[in-house]
Amino acid sequence: MNYEHKVRKEVADWEQKMFKSPGWLEKTSKTISNQINHLIPAKVNNIITTTIRSIVRTALFGAEYTPSRPVHRTLNLETSDQDAKELFALYQKIAVAEGAGTGAGGIIFSMVDFPALIAIKMKFMFELAHVYGYDTNHFSERVFILKVFQMTYSGPENRAKLLSSLKHWHIEKEQWLSDTEYYREMDWETFQIEYRDALDFRKMLQMMPGIGAFAGAWANYTILEELREYAMNAYRLRRLHDDFEVMS
Repeated sequence: MNYEHKVRKEVADWEQKMFKSPGWLEKTSKTISNQINHLIPAKVNNIITTTIRSIVRTALFGAEYTPSRPVHRTLNLETSDQDAKELFALYQKIAVAEGAGTGAGGIIFSMVDFPALIAIKMKFMFELAHVYGYDTNHFSERVFILKVFQMTYSGPENRAKLLSSLKHWHIEKEQWLSDTEYYREMDWETFQIEYRDALDFRKMLQMMPGIGAFAGAWANYTILEELREYAMNAYRLRRLHDDFEVMS
């Protein structure tokens, strides 16, 4: 089995896993999460919403996340995957250290963790795009990044729509060459709620005295791992399609 066949199987398994029914642990975690969410101060929810708006605007129109690393257009998929794993290991260490530091400070410092963690994730994804050969100076590539980010933290229905969009990106990207409608049309309330719920009780434990540092490190470790899984497989889908088109 060559490497591309191996990747196709892994991507297919990922898609199947994405939509499987939640197990007992996931259901229990969701129940606990819903109960804890009622206890989250309104100030924290406002921080999440404001941060998401700011991050999305910066991701679409700013230069803050644009990587200094060059766009690796000539790497084969196997080399891109290896570089992506090395990049992820670096950012996961950063996220873990940040989670442990803010978790040790209790609820006040944990509020600082929300924008910091989103920024870490965005920087990772912008660099990841360049690893797979896609230039984030193009507006459509920034929209792709945001769609991957949304898909990672969406519910099943919205996730299915976003996955379909990403699978047909070679067509859909044409409408995002230099348009700003994506930002104006985004359903901010749904995005905020789904992102908050996806953090679930892992991040809420970070606010508890005594275990905040450990919980913050563990939460950021697992949350970034989820983003890696979705982001890498999204770019693998594109590369499999684009590399096939080049060879045809």
